[in-house]
Amino acid sequence: MHREQVARASITDWLDRTAIGASFLCLIHCAGLPLLLAALPALSRGIAIPERFHLWMLAFAIPMSAIALVAALRRHGRGETLVLGSIGLALMTTGALAFAETSAETAMTIGGSLCLASAHILNLHRRHWPHRHG
Repeated sequence: MHREQVARASITDWLDRTAIGASFLCLIHCAGLPLLLAALPALSRGIAIPERFHLWMLAFAIPMSAIALVAALRRHGRGETLVLGSIGLALMTTGALAFAETSAETAMTIGGSLCLASAHILNLHRRHWPHRHG
């Protein structure tokens, strides 16, 4: 493998791993924060997360995931991960923009995060599959 290919693979690995981490942080935010706030009413008055937070997360997730998913498609030529990741991004975007501050937003964002994380995990698995031994 040439140095340029190794460098590209390392960058793509980093993008996938970062996207997986961001997806799980999103899950914690969407599922865990409402439970925490419901359990601790005094804390809910002190913590206010602006709705723009979801837009900032999308602004981070969309380009990072697009780069990693397209790079993986070029490498292994299988489009399922790109489709799964695109579905995840579409669910997250729809939830944040069309269903903001409703229960549907939480459900769509959690489903989208799971789809997106699964696509990135699958990309990592496929990229490293040839390197596994016995």
